[in-house]
Amino acid sequence: TYHAAAMDGIAVRAEETYGTTEKTPKQLTIGSDALWINTGQALPEGYNAVIMIEKVHQLDDERIEILSPAYPWQNIRKVGEDIVATQLLLPQNHVIRPYDMGALAAAGVFRIKVRRIPRVIIIPTGTELVRIADLKHPDQIRKNQIIESNSITLSALVREAHGEPVVFDIIPDTPEQIREALLRAAGSEADLVLINAGSSAGSKDYTAGIVAEIGHVLVHGVAMMPGKPTILGVIQGTPVIGIPGYTVSAVLSFEQFARPLILALQGLTPPAKKTIPVKPSSDIPSKLGTEEFIRVNIGKVGEKLVATPLPRSAGSVTTLTRAEGIIRIPPMTEGIAQGAEIDAELLVDAEELKNTIVVIGSHDITIDILSDEIRRGGRNIRISSGNVGSLGGLMAIRKGICHCAGSHLLDTQTGEYNVSYIKRYLKGMRVSLFRLVTRDQGLIVPKFNPKAIKGIMDLARDDVSFVNRQAGSGTRILFDYNLARSGLQPEAIKGYDLEEFSHMSVAVDVLSGAADCGMGIHAAAKALDLDFIPLDQEQYDLVIPSALLDDPNIRAVLETIRSQAFRDRVAALGGYDPSLSGELKLEMEPQRTTRDSSGDAGTS
Repeated sequence: TYHAAAMDGIAVRAEETYGTTEKTPKQLTIGSDALWINTGQALPEGYNAVIMIEKVHQLDDERIEILSPAYPWQNIRKVGEDIVATQLLLPQNHVIRPYDMGALAAAGVFRIKVRRIPRVIIIPTGTELVRIADLKHPDQIRKNQIIESNSITLSALVREAHGEPVVFDIIPDTPEQIREALLRAAGSEADLVLINAGSSAGSKDYTAGIVAEIGHVLVHGVAMMPGKPTILGVIQGTPVIGIPGYTVSAVLSFEQFARPLILALQGLTPPAKKTIPVKPSSDIPSKLGTEEFIRVNIGKVGEKLVATPLPRSAGSVTTLTRAEGIIRIPPMTEGIAQGAEIDAELLVDAEELKNTIVVIGSHDITIDILSDEIRRGGRNIRISSGNVGSLGGLMAIRKGICHCAGSHLLDTQTGEYNVSYIKRYLKGMRVSLFRLVTRDQGLIVPKFNPKAIKGIMDLARDDVSFVNRQAGSGTRILFDYNLARSGLQPEAIKGYDLEEFSHMSVAVDVLSGAADCGMGIHAAAKALDLDFIPLDQEQYDLVIPSALLDDPNIRAVLETIRSQAFRDRVAALGGYDPSLSGELKLEMEPQRTTRDSSGDAGTS
């Protein structure tokens, strides 16, 4: 409501300063010609300009000298310059920021109407579930019990959408208790109810029927994977979403249906997803008529952004923690071909993709240790790994879609690892072969080996079931080599055609009873407290295009696997010898075409 000084200095009447120059300075008397004034102070009546303190030369207590004139309203904030009565300060549906709060206070607005934070009730259901709060130690989990973790994830997602989560106690799988929980939630001033699990077509999935009985089911089942069993309904005017039980399905269902609703209740719209064009490292088939969400690792290889699909299981929560992006395959498409360009929704900052090393090939636990050790050393480098087998890794090198490949391919004629395969499949390329580890391969069997399996010959027994590694993997080649030496035929082994894509998957099959035995590494057996029957010691190497050896990220990989910290961690896994980690085993140059004296072409 007053004109104010915008600078520390002196208040003057501008017209009395005209004609002042450096050659003809003007003296003013404090009190009659000028007044001292501070920033924000009201301009004295009769004065119309401020000369900043830096332009004033004080001669004594009463006199000052100026070297240039002032003009009217110089260095003054006039009434209404920023905010005037009836002026719109902030529009509706505006998120109040820190500087908005200051502006409101400066304008004399001390109270405003805001939207209430949406209250979201989360109901976990399942007789088999147990809360973390009820466990003093993970070892207290009994057989067939599952830790209830989805409410933790969903609560965090609700908060991220600026909502207030309220989690009910676990509701057993009985119609009466589920009905009571839904009625209690709908009648408790909830803005949205999320009931987790119990949304598919199983015999104990009562949710859809109960929602239909006490409210309305709008949708039961959506054309997306994961997340297909999602339920959308209304009870007593309150929206209800049946969230599937598998973690990945739960997250995707929330993102597609719950998050937009929570934001809309606050007058907000979901922020646009950041996308980038990527090329898949392998074919990605998809079911026609269903939109599929594929979690992928993404890394920049040369000028290409390569997306490596992660396991598609709806319960594989680690695919969410490891993914850099999500590819959405349209419902009227039967998949995406390798190398075809498609947009991926980014889950990380785009800058991080420049520091992602794409490793494709054979699975090994030490790749995870390598990833952790690089970051423990302070380097912001991510490892993106795709388990497609050793031959698949060499083909990825050939196609230029990875930075390095893990390989342990045995030449059964010479007993040498990897070299002959590199010369055959990477002919004409300049590549380098570095030792990562030497490791023990053998048969993984249950603890205490209840079926007394001693070796390959026991796999032909009628009471023994086997789980194999996929064709093209180094482990499969080694197993087939041992099988041939024993004289057994593949068809004599029950489960020979049952394939897994990692050593840990084989070990889990044995632990769960899906198989009595599987071929894998000692470390996988040790990790799950299983027994191990050693068969061979093999070399696991990294194949790297030589042109990348000067890349700082590749240098970081080699420095890490040569470090003592890495070697100590690998040795502690059991069944590994990392003493030669990082040693160059082969550097293959492109073959040059030559001509002999007869004029015939040859190679050297």
